[in-house]
Amino acid sequence: MVFAGGFSAGDEPDGSGKFIANVLRQPQVAESIEEFLRKDGLVLGICNGFQALIKSGLLPYGKIGIPSPDDPTLTHNTIGHYLSFEARHKVKSVLSPWLAEFEIEELIDMPIAHGEGKFVAPKDVIEQLWQNGQIPLQYVNRDGDASMSFPANPNGSMDAIAALTNRKANILGLMAHPERSRSDLSRNIPGIKNGYKFFRAGVQYFK
Repeated sequence: MVFAGGFSAGDEPDGSGKFIANVLRQPQVAESIEEFLRKDGLVLGICNGFQALIKSGLLPYGKIGIPSPDDPTLTHNTIGHYLSFEARHKVKSVLSPWLAEFEIEELIDMPIAHGEGKFVAPKDVIEQLWQNGQIPLQYVNRDGDASMSFPANPNGSMDAIAALTNRKANILGLMAHPERSRSDLSRNIPGIKNGYKFFRAGVQYFK
């Protein structure tokens, strides 16, 4: 199950992410998704889809609910406007089946295209997420070092966090667009364009 990126109502405020989260909370929809997850189904949220997973509670908790003020969220980029360019990521955890074809410390260059992708959470929550292996990707600079500086960390995410999973790791959300990461796209932009491996891993999971 994939929740793709996309805009609605000019994406203001919390456009598609908030809209999708409200749909997910509808009792019949929520029940179907939670049954799907109990059967070890996989869920992927890309960009606005990632926002929806966080705002619905599916990330980082794996169940649908109403997030509290202390829960992780995604908010406006520190720079204050929409951004669209290639960002470098480093793999930090491969517990999720979506990352089965990656290695720890592997680098991935993927396009970003969002205005609200800044990950924020209380420090103790972030520490627990790290301990659980629920942070699979970080924004890094060209040398592969995690960074809080723009443009390596494009949105100003705390701890340079670029993606999140639930504890079971069958739900993955990321702000980048791996579906746009192909060797035959953006040919004038050099990079490590291996984002396709997320999707190949997802297919292999069910074979």
